[in-house]
Amino acid sequence: MQPFFSTDGTHPRNAVRQWRELVCERLVPAEIETPDGLPFQGRLDVTCIGAMPISHFWHTTVRTRITDAEARRRGNPDRVFVLLKLSGRDTIQQLDREAKTKPGDLILLDSSSSVMEAETGNSLVIDLPRQRFETVLGPSRLYTALTAAADLASTTLTGSYLQELVRVSDRLTPDAAERMASIGVDLIVASLAERMAQEVPRSVHGNVTVQRAKAYVEANLSDPNLDPPRLAAAMGVSLRRLQELFHERGRHISDYIWGRRLEVAAKRLTDPACATLSIGLLAYGCGFSSQAHFARRFKDRYDVSPREYRQAHRPDVEVFASASGLSS
Repeated sequence: MQPFFSTDGTHPRNAVRQWRELVCERLVPAEIETPDGLPFQGRLDVTCIGAMPISHFWHTTVRTRITDAEARRRGNPDRVFVLLKLSGRDTIQQLDREAKTKPGDLILLDSSSSVMEAETGNSLVIDLPRQRFETVLGPSRLYTALTAAADLASTTLTGSYLQELVRVSDRLTPDAAERMASIGVDLIVASLAERMAQEVPRSVHGNVTVQRAKAYVEANLSDPNLDPPRLAAAMGVSLRRLQELFHERGRHISDYIWGRRLEVAAKRLTDPACATLSIGLLAYGCGFSSQAHFARRFKDRYDVSPREYRQAHRPDVEVFASASGLSS
């Protein structure tokens, strides 16, 4: 990671002000104060892995407040921040929730009004698009400021992966960094999904069932036998009930499954890591029973054949695959 700012050498009277001006502007403007006027120290290192900006914060005890006015005026509603607590403890209030985090915990926050009281410690903060989460987990209000505790297996795995990813980031090629960052986001989603699957208010039980179903689809896209009845059985609900839940959200179960298969296939067609993978094998890997079935559905969705899509988005990939006799 690269040093971005440190209060070392800063006069104590100016430390909080400079931290607010140079650091908080990186995320969202906030009011900052230290308890009883105690001296403040802080350091920020930054990196970007693929398209994923990561900040490493260390600071002494501090209280941070984002007001409604600042959130409306300068917050970015399209972004969320995932905080991995490395040391110290935080108490966070946002969206009528109060969360308490300890080392190893993971929590997602947005740029809306909030209050955070943080002990001396450090954290990784990852800046991500909100849509990346809502596509799988539903509206972000359901899991904003909901702590995925370190004792969850998925959170432990996610925390270890993210810290190791930061450690080796300078040795990754751009393509590898992009893929590894995407895996990191998938792990974060899995941690939040596991947390949401725990005790939840009855009023959001339907949302959680749909979110669990979407997470199951993501994990089993390559299985050609995945269909609505099997998905309902995996969720422990009747097919009729699951259909009702999807219909309430303007979706059909089968359309969602095929849609995700096509989206993943389209992404793989442009992924250099899949450059030598024939279109037939790629189709099977996304859960299609035949290449013809895949080609028909793909063209209905994207108006071009898989081969044309690959060539248009990464001409070098198609040329390489054709020369190798691997495209079909």
